[in-house]
Amino acid sequence: MTTDYDPIADDYKRSKELPWRGFIERFTLLNLMGNIEGKSVLDVACGEGFYTRMLREQGANQVTGIDISQGMIDLARQQEKDNQLGIEYVVEDARELTGEHQYDLVLAAWLFNYARTAEELSQMCQSVAKALKPAGRLVAVNCNPACDFRDAPSYRDYGFETSLVGPWQEGTPITWRLFLSDGHFEIENYHLSQATHDFALKSAGFTTVEWKPPELSPAALKDNAPSHWDTIMNHPPFTFLECIKG
Repeated sequence: MTTDYDPIADDYKRSKELPWRGFIERFTLLNLMGNIEGKSVLDVACGEGFYTRMLREQGANQVTGIDISQGMIDLARQQEKDNQLGIEYVVEDARELTGEHQYDLVLAAWLFNYARTAEELSQMCQSVAKALKPAGRLVAVNCNPACDFRDAPSYRDYGFETSLVGPWQEGTPITWRLFLSDGHFEIENYHLSQATHDFALKSAGFTTVEWKPPELSPAALKDNAPSHWDTIMNHPPFTFLECIKG
């Protein structure tokens, strides 16, 4: 996991305002999570707490956010200080979660795509599975392993671009360049096949592993024609997961 989020923490926070992140990413994740009222939820790779706060506002009775970046956790803790929701934020590596509590739901937004190897992915999946109660659910958004980024179209109209570093194979770095009103920043993900993900998740104890396509919120059509969203919906560079621990 080579991207250093500490110096880009504020930029990444602002990137959550890009329309696709609300109209597709957030809309699909909330639909997958369903009713979480009264549930305990662990937000792994929580960043500055965007979804962590939303989980609490959606009715979860216990929410913990974990991220490897101190800068991200500092932002999250400051927002908790400004608007106290009873959320605990912890600096921790998702490959080595140490908490003893088990949760009803784990949210992993943009976590697994930071695994550079099948071994690192397996460590993440094992760690997340241990944090779940039996029959607990994992919901995730992830860089799309079924997308061949060699042939990916331009996503500039949505505020980002993707590019490859090196040949297309397991572990190939995928650079995401996100554009803001005053500049841009880059994040590096890694390609691992869908089969590699399926094996890691099932080996970790998830008996149900379902890949879900992105959904477009009806609100996205208020300011843009349906055709505006064709490229990202027909060639999605990200995908969603719903898994159940056996």
